[in-house]
Amino acid sequence: MRLLLARHGQSVWNSERRFQGSTDIELSDVGRAQAAALGRALRSTRLAAAYASPMRRARETAQIALAEAGVPIVPIVPIEELRELCLGDWEGCTVDEVRARDGDPYRAWVRAPLDCPPPRGEPLPEVCARVRGAIERIGAAHPDGEDVLVVAHGGVISVYACWLLGCSFNWLWRLRVDNASVTVVKPPRVVSLNDTSHLGAGLRSNAPPRVEVIRETAAE
Repeated sequence: MRLLLARHGQSVWNSERRFQGSTDIELSDVGRAQAAALGRALRSTRLAAAYASPMRRARETAQIALAEAGVPIVPIVPIEELRELCLGDWEGCTVDEVRARDGDPYRAWVRAPLDCPPPRGEPLPEVCARVRGAIERIGAAHPDGEDVLVVAHGGVISVYACWLLGCSFNWLWRLRVDNASVTVVKPPRVVSLNDTSHLGAGLRSNAPPRVEVIRETAAE
């Protein structure tokens, strides 16, 4: 099986740099355009199936992408375990609001998300366990090397990639996974990470990678 792990297009809260996590937020207009660009990139791919997180931003991305690709396959299969990780008390807050709190907990989280999670956030090992379980079930359904689309979230894809690469979850945010990017995996091998070549210049993310935020914060 070859997994095409696509992150959803930009959501309304992504555009505001607002933590969303388990909050169910819809796509922005930019996100819908990104999803359409993703679909055009999929036209040359023979997809056997499509799965998605049940959250609106992922389902809508999958629907737009498959319509644009013209792929005559069975309906998108929602999988609950592919939902985004919960960010607890930070959900609904902007990055700047969290950075302004005592001790800048955002900086600590970016540096070591396993050791410094948001209050009442979902533990990363638990996220990994549910995501691995979901992907193992998908793999069991497609044992013959088929191409399968999975539309999920930045946290979900990063956690799974960390596990495949054998690195600590404290390295999680050093892996960049942009909106509408594609990460290709042939379990247990990562083939490519964060491909955005199908997005035009106006649709690529202009947000700095979190590792750059670390450097900026450390220099203050």
